[in-house]
Amino acid sequence: MPYRNIEDCLIDLEKNGELIRIKEEIDPELEAAAIQLRIFELSGKAVLFEKIKGSKYRAACNIFGTEERCRFIFRNTLPAVKEIISLRKNPLQALRHPIKNLKNGIAAYKALPQKISSGNINQFEQIHISDLPQIKHWEKDGGAFITLPQVYSEDVNHPGIMHSNLGMYRIQLSGNDYMQDKEIGLHYQIHRGIGVHQSLANEKNQPLKVSIFVGGPPAHTLAAVMPLPEGLSELTFAGMLAGRRFHYFYHEGYCISADADFVITGEIFPGETKPEGPFGDHLGYYSLTHPFPVMRVRNVYAKKNAIWPFTVVGRPPQEDTLFGKLIHDITGDAIEQEIPGLKAVHAVDAAGVHPLLLAIGSERYTPFMNEKQPAEILTLANRILGTGQLSLAKYVWITANDNDVPDIYDTQSFLQYILERIDFRRDIHFQTNTTIDTLDYSGGNLNHGSKVVLAAFGDKKRILAATLPACLQKLSFAKAKMIFNGVAAIETKPYSDSERGEAEVKELISYLENNTETLQGIPLIVLCDDADFIAEKLNNFLWTTFTRSNPSNDIYGLHESTLHKHWSCDTSLIIDARKKPHHAPELEKNAAATKKTEEILSKYL
Repeated sequence: MPYRNIEDCLIDLEKNGELIRIKEEIDPELEAAAIQLRIFELSGKAVLFEKIKGSKYRAACNIFGTEERCRFIFRNTLPAVKEIISLRKNPLQALRHPIKNLKNGIAAYKALPQKISSGNINQFEQIHISDLPQIKHWEKDGGAFITLPQVYSEDVNHPGIMHSNLGMYRIQLSGNDYMQDKEIGLHYQIHRGIGVHQSLANEKNQPLKVSIFVGGPPAHTLAAVMPLPEGLSELTFAGMLAGRRFHYFYHEGYCISADADFVITGEIFPGETKPEGPFGDHLGYYSLTHPFPVMRVRNVYAKKNAIWPFTVVGRPPQEDTLFGKLIHDITGDAIEQEIPGLKAVHAVDAAGVHPLLLAIGSERYTPFMNEKQPAEILTLANRILGTGQLSLAKYVWITANDNDVPDIYDTQSFLQYILERIDFRRDIHFQTNTTIDTLDYSGGNLNHGSKVVLAAFGDKKRILAATLPACLQKLSFAKAKMIFNGVAAIETKPYSDSERGEAEVKELISYLENNTETLQGIPLIVLCDDADFIAEKLNNFLWTTFTRSNPSNDIYGLHESTLHKHWSCDTSLIIDARKKPHHAPELEKNAAATKKTEEILSKYL
């Protein structure tokens, strides 16, 4: 049977040995989040908290905490959804298999949102924001946040559910300058679906009505983060994946999900912002306090036995990583279909997702008679950096689909493949003074930074060294370690300011340029604060290198030069991945909450 709500899902998980019920009262101040973090680390079960301090409502976490559990939750609908998504990319398939796809068509039709009587408002009780579980996730967070919201808005020019947007944008419930129970904060970028709706409302100088749904069938949560093909509504997708139509009605001019456990309604007025944050985010750092839209709360509703779902985002991998894997499984090659010639793309989760993209494209141009070199893949890189969420990437490493290209999900082998082939005089292409992810502080200002494309194709140009060359072993002012073949870490003085930082890099470059003959097998050097940490495991290297560097400011090279505005170097590329004064602080677990977590979980694990 399809899940009608989140409790149906949790009961099903419990019957199948996939749920822990925690009966002790849990403090929403760091403690609940600490349990989520620990359970996820252990690839553990979903958790239902039966008592949350300060609230009469139960809470649940880690519902999507393993790939196996995600597939189990959607076991009855996932195959049909994948087929329907596939048909949108290849409609001729329906004509080739009409009987088979008639079934899919009926399933898709049944998934259309269903409007029901507004009298269903009586199944909710009216409450206040302060009645909700006030879960604070990280010690320096600005207050309590909703981390699994379904934020609903409509196009003021084309009202109605089929022109709506359902997105997942974090919601700050308390703290800062918000008037308790009357205001909450929404964090989103203007290019997102709700941002477009807000712009249209602003043009008419009228407030944007917003409904926030929390809970309901798990499919509704996934729908809010799903990058869907043009023309496919999130609510239609929610119905398909849930196996039952999305039930809704309107009350006082606001759309209400009849399936949700909680609903918050309110308005965003033109030009109204308040400081939002800090918030521990998926790059593994705090996103800091900045002005974001404030929502004036109209009403807050809850079902009688409502359950509050939440997750914790932080340095990946976390539970939201599993969302990404499930989405990739459902959409398949949707991105590749959108960008002709693109064969594969991988947003590297361990590097914070957006900072590092790996890509493989076709290389059909043949103007270069003497050697293979990037051509078509350069145009593909530009398409990638102009497409949806991919446009947030800072580093794009791209090659062509030769027979010996490694699996794009084997990140180390893929990087090494490009490092073996890259021509530092030709294959590095910068975009400077441009936009980057709002959550990324490597550029020094909100949304501001740079990008770089490393495009390599053709024959090997070097053999990657397996050991530190003599010149790095003999460094008198720094400590060096191998990360993996071809890549070395150098631990040097902490970065204090840009002038001194650049002087320290130039001192190192001067030394290395006198020893280039021993560096032929080390095409990449990473400057860092802790060489042991960065060399300990691949994920440490990926996270440190690509979240703590702004390409235009922090990439250097031996024998640098600029010709016709094209930057180049020789022998080795250097990325300064030391912590900078303008970087956001990294997330650290609270010791007391972690200790209490171990005591609680010892009774259940």
